[in-house]
Amino acid sequence: MADQTHVLFVEDDDVIREATQLALERVGFAVTAMPDGLSGLEAFRADRPDIALLDVMVPGLDGVSLCRRIRDESTVPVIMLSARADSIDVVLGLEAGADDYVTKPFDGAVLVARIRAVLRRFGHASGGDRAETPGEDDGGVLTFGDLQVDTEGMEVRRGGQPVALTPTEMRLLLEFSSAPGTVLSRDKLLERVWDYGWGGDTRVVDVHVQRLRTKIGQDRIETVRGFGYKLKA
Repeated sequence: MADQTHVLFVEDDDVIREATQLALERVGFAVTAMPDGLSGLEAFRADRPDIALLDVMVPGLDGVSLCRRIRDESTVPVIMLSARADSIDVVLGLEAGADDYVTKPFDGAVLVARIRAVLRRFGHASGGDRAETPGEDDGGVLTFGDLQVDTEGMEVRRGGQPVALTPTEMRLLLEFSSAPGTVLSRDKLLERVWDYGWGGDTRVVDVHVQRLRTKIGQDRIETVRGFGYKLKA
């Protein structure tokens, strides 16, 4: 059906791939399931799915490399799947451009909830209603030094040059820019940006903050040790 959310699922374990595909299709997703990274990349380019689920350890082209290739071409949301919660692969996946990750073995209902959470925030990248903020002009543009954030047009410029952000990075920047100078804890950012109604891994926040810093300036977001982060006004 045309209105179905299309999921690309790349997993080399036949049992996990087939069971997960059935679980996702049961709740209404359309799923393209591939056993390796190269076929996954071909399917991504051919089908342009709404979201990609990538296992870290797949043959041919590993999940991290596949994520990087997808991110070079698209801002489509990506969730990494990893068998080890403490693995460096988790951080590598996030640094490659993934928006979230789920640890295997996972409960099907949890995976569906995480997919829907990612899709919700990609469907409305703005931060919702805000009070008037100092530094904002009539066009909805917030200015912080050489950084300009257009909260209506969802565009960012640094030194007059456009900055390309993923929807997750944009939502993160909107949270910071709506309260410049205010420390936002990692847990609060997980709740507001990642839509977590439960505890999550704060590494997701840390890696995205670092990715955001590389795009808007390393000194623009300050780390407040023991508390969180804040945007310098």
